[in-house]
Amino acid sequence: MSETLTAVICGGGNAAHVMTGLASSRENVDIRVLDVFSDEAERWTKTLGTDPLVLTVNHPDGSHDEVRGKPSMITNDASKAVPGASLIIFAVPAFAHESYFEAIKPYLKPNTTIVGMPGQPGFEFQCFSVLKDIAPECCVVAFEGLPWAARISEFGRAVTVLSTKDFLGCVVIKGKSNVGPDPLKPVQYLLGPHPVAQIYHNFLEPTLNTKSIMHPPIMYGTWHEWDGQPLDSKPLFYQGLTAEAAELMSGMSDELIATAREISRKKSEINLDGVGHLFDWFKLIYKDEIKDKSSLLTALQTNSAFNGLLHPMKETPDGKFLPDFTYRYMTEDVPFGVVVLKGISEIAGVATPVTDKVLAWSQKMIGKEYIVGDKLCGKDVATSRAPQRYGYKTLDDFDILLQ
Repeated sequence: MSETLTAVICGGGNAAHVMTGLASSRENVDIRVLDVFSDEAERWTKTLGTDPLVLTVNHPDGSHDEVRGKPSMITNDASKAVPGASLIIFAVPAFAHESYFEAIKPYLKPNTTIVGMPGQPGFEFQCFSVLKDIAPECCVVAFEGLPWAARISEFGRAVTVLSTKDFLGCVVIKGKSNVGPDPLKPVQYLLGPHPVAQIYHNFLEPTLNTKSIMHPPIMYGTWHEWDGQPLDSKPLFYQGLTAEAAELMSGMSDELIATAREISRKKSEINLDGVGHLFDWFKLIYKDEIKDKSSLLTALQTNSAFNGLLHPMKETPDGKFLPDFTYRYMTEDVPFGVVVLKGISEIAGVATPVTDKVLAWSQKMIGKEYIVGDKLCGKDVATSRAPQRYGYKTLDDFDILLQ
């Protein structure tokens, strides 16, 4: 970068640590951290002091590199972080997005690029709703997932990047913004050579390809007939996958494909050729890790990348275990995943009996009401990111997001 790139990294967790370290290690950058959660910004500032943030980046061959970078500020005050920034990256879970949209809204200027990393289903709906008139003047980018798997080694000081994706899909909504011919160039510069950002045709493609349909059916398959008694040990999550859960997951994916086809039938200008089945994605992404590719069930059960991963559980005083339905597999993937997909399918006029089955059970487990019967009209739709929450009623209402 010949000119100084000023960017704001939103968040204080694993993703924000990695993005901050990578971004601030580049030349000609001014990297600011906006962390509005409790006293995290103050704690991070004191912990880091005058030292750089240290990233240990692991590589597939067993080697690793150290990356060092120091942000110019860490603050909970958007009025200090946002002015002058051309790039704002949301490196936080979906449930926190709304608070950051509200925080940055008063200080945003046209031609700012706003990045969801990951965006998760409904990111665009929420962005355009909260930011209102300024959103169409900005460039909105939403990645379909995180670029890395990472763990904080020491809060504010050190983080380990366990693995980095080779490529990562995203959607770019330029709207009326004037951000140049390649709006992803500054984002790719901060990320480095990997993952390589690959652009979908429109926001519906990555949304209907979302992986948030994975966890709820797995939870359903393991726990819908649970007798309420504590277990002696934590069950395996993917390797303990039931045939019923795999069928539900596959059925939910089929319903998303049907939704894509119906949208394209009704609005032929919307290209959804990139919407595919979850099983095909698994075989592509984990081609070297899966031992048995004969079915979605065996692909998940024999994927070495998932070895030893356990169900989220709470330990009882006597050392036994109960399922934790407050974990993100439910409290994030349902309102910011399954509910959004149900909403899009409903607008498209596509029935979703498999999704409804999983959603009806899931909402009960987390104490919410999104669907009543097979209709998305429950009282808690207003706390989800379903398009209906933001006033989208027809496919034509999506046009502003398809520019």
